[in-house]
Amino acid sequence: MSQKKAITVARGDGIGPEIMDATLRILEAAGARIEPEYIDIGEKVYLAGNSAGIDRPAWDSIRRTKLLFKAPITTPQGGGYKSLNVTIRKSLGLFANVRPVQAFNPYVETHYPDMDVVIVRENEEDLYAGIEHRQTNDVTQCLKLITRPGSEKVIRYAFEYARTYNRRKVTCMIKDNIMKVTDGLFHKVFDEIAAEYPDIEAHQQIIDIGTARVATAPERYDVIVTPNLYGDIISDVVAEVSGSVGMAGSANIGTEVSMFEAIHGSAPDIAGQNKANPSGLINAALQMLVHIGQPDVAEQIHNAWLRTIEDGMHTADIYRPGHSVHLVGTSEFADAIIDRLGQAPERLRRWSIDSDTDTRITIPGYTRHATTKTLVGADLFVDWVGDPMDANVIGTDLERLATEAGGALKLKMITNRGVKVYPDGFPETFLTDHWRCRFVNSATKPAGEQTDYKAVEHTDVTRLMDVLTAGGYEVIKTENLYLFDGERGFSLGQGE
Repeated sequence: MSQKKAITVARGDGIGPEIMDATLRILEAAGARIEPEYIDIGEKVYLAGNSAGIDRPAWDSIRRTKLLFKAPITTPQGGGYKSLNVTIRKSLGLFANVRPVQAFNPYVETHYPDMDVVIVRENEEDLYAGIEHRQTNDVTQCLKLITRPGSEKVIRYAFEYARTYNRRKVTCMIKDNIMKVTDGLFHKVFDEIAAEYPDIEAHQQIIDIGTARVATAPERYDVIVTPNLYGDIISDVVAEVSGSVGMAGSANIGTEVSMFEAIHGSAPDIAGQNKANPSGLINAALQMLVHIGQPDVAEQIHNAWLRTIEDGMHTADIYRPGHSVHLVGTSEFADAIIDRLGQAPERLRRWSIDSDTDTRITIPGYTRHATTKTLVGADLFVDWVGDPMDANVIGTDLERLATEAGGALKLKMITNRGVKVYPDGFPETFLTDHWRCRFVNSATKPAGEQTDYKAVEHTDVTRLMDVLTAGGYEVIKTENLYLFDGERGFSLGQGE
């Protein structure tokens, strides 16, 4: 018998304590070789005055055990509290959110009886970096951050997961027809890594049609890997069409620490009523057991859980008269699983892992490759309300000021909400007080379908900013324009 593995356990808020206690009873009955170490996080900690929702002793426990088994928590409304889930994922480098979802037809109602899909969601960056600013009276922004190391880690994990669990296909979902630089990088990395796994089919889809097809034909998919926001949305879509969001568990995988949780919230409206379905947390526990090298226990619990579903012992969220046999509460559902330990389902597919399979997935460290980075201009964002609001007025004036700054940079275009409005804009375009003014080397010329960008100095940009400021313009933000090994590292304006 192997030594017990210490795990950090957060009982959570709302229905959290009920479903956590039920799940731990099942694990104990099945002989899970774990030793829980309890911490308080979430609402209680927030309301005690800790705006992070987690204190130092809790962090110390998680970092010591390397495992967090977490029930849902509540973030108090108002007060500017940041999401504790996001804080934990990013602080501990939990780069991959893994959500397996399958149908349990005919016992749980679904239109898609053959679905069995795994969403591997990038977990640290994208719009969930949460970097937002109000820049003008009219305009706010949120920065979308996609990195090469972040993309490489989660995409490689998706392929390794597919190979480990005998999955046949990995689909990348992105929106690089619009976001050619950010989502374009994710797609590029996917193609590079897919080439290393010739035994696995690799496909890519635009996220909008991909989401539609996940919602209408999820059985077409096997493993889906996608950036953070898209993954958050489509994982809930597949969980919902499977029959119940309350059934799905989630693993948050890092190189050092991992966290396991149900995907649903704390449901305070039914807290303390013995109504909650603990299945999401049970399925998270199964992922955790496999992760720590106890697939034998996971197999026993999973098959007992499937048999319980088959036998019609259903909580309120999946109960259907005529299909279900008994309406049970949280505690009774756990009792039913414990009673069936050692049994297997008769109709649902029995779950098993070959004892010789190494389920530990390791990801190599990131190797940064040197590139030649060349500054070729800058986008200066300006807060300007003209009378009249006319792009030709600001455009003509900025051209004059660029000449006064020495002429090293020229105004190439102005966009408003991403659409080119100068030169040759349309009067029908709606204008706000937020103007992106693109300045490039005055020697830059079009070369066929490409632009032959010339290098500039940083001092050229700062000199221009000083002249614009002296001319009465408020520069609220700058973005330098770079070439990387001669490849443009910035998007064109719509209409540029």
